Amino acid sequence: MDLNEAGELLIQQIRQTSALEWTAVVFGVSQVLLARKNNIWLYPTGIISVVCSSILFFQSKLYAETLLQGYYLLMSIYGWANWSNGSASGASHITRSQQQEKWITWGIALLGWGLLYGVLNRFTDSDVPILDALVSSTAWAGMWLLARRKLENWIWLNVSNLVAIPLLLYKQLFLFSILTLILFVVAIFGYLDWKKTLYTSDGVS
Repeated sequence: MDLNEAGELLIQQIRQTSALEWTAVVFGVSQVLLARKNNIWLYPTGIISVVCSSILFFQSKLYAETLLQGYYLLMSIYGWANWSNGSASGASHITRSQQQEKWITWGIALLGWGLLYGVLNRFTDSDVPILDALVSSTAWAGMWLLARRKLENWIWLNVSNLVAIPLLLYKQLFLFSILTLILFVVAIFGYLDWKKTLYTSDGVS
């Protein structure tokens, strides 16, 4: 496929994008931008995106993706409550992951990868089960860290984005690959902003 064909396909995809899908995408991008600013409003914004995405995936009979959105919804609710909690058990400040949290994060990523790969490989007709599973499992790990307001969430979310970009291109989902590239860049600045906040203030939003 040459550049002209790719451009025509992208324009066609944009024209065919439903209002529900645009809502999911716009609020999803807004969520990442708000997260970069360390703003708690990322969670209600993200919940809107998740709900819209769940409807779209269910209508498309992508039931595994629908369940994945369910995980995102639970993490969004948990994160919203955790960020609002000003006690010692809450996440009112940006912090770095402790050693135990690092082990848990790796466990989520690796065990999730193996579990998802097994399901995709055995019960679906996926032709990219390894990469598809890796995108989701690293996103799981990143969302868990985001809910706990940990600096390293950006690293895990960008591992997911980095794998997702070529995967989306392979699937000829050019619009989503461009959006993921944008999110990748935003996440880099999110990491730098959070790191600066961590070392120049107490990290309270």
